[in-house]
Amino acid sequence: MFVTGFLGTKAPLFMDIVTLIVAFLPLLIGLAISFARQKNYRLHHVTHTVLFIVSLLVIGYFEYGVRLGGGYEAFVQHTQVSHDYLFIVLMIHIFISVVTMGVWASTLLNAYKSYQRGGILPGVDSSIHKKAGLRAFIGITLTSLTGIWVYLLLFVF
Repeated sequence: MFVTGFLGTKAPLFMDIVTLIVAFLPLLIGLAISFARQKNYRLHHVTHTVLFIVSLLVIGYFEYGVRLGGGYEAFVQHTQVSHDYLFIVLMIHIFISVVTMGVWASTLLNAYKSYQRGGILPGVDSSIHKKAGLRAFIGITLTSLTGIWVYLLLFVF
């Protein structure tokens, strides 16, 4: 877990794995959205559910690795970036990611409840779902970008 990663930086393996998954998540979410546009709602639902669960597991793996690795202080020791600047970027990333997980979870839960009520797609809540999904997608993209930004600040610069 703490051997040097495969991306050619000074990051440990678990950080490379998490960063790679986070970097590709918006593309995978875009693919899941395309299933709905193609009216393949079942695949859209399954893909989003799987991606959400995998994301929760990745977050758990990341948190475990950070805690086991000594926490924030252990990872900032070797960067040349201002610690104040890095801390601000990290707080922005954490804020965006926490809000995004809430929006994403609520979008999935509301879609499930809506489907249970009506069962016909597209349904009466479809426009609300599209707007919530767009917010979740924007949040996931911003989480990805800020996560990559934190990775670069910690392990490249």
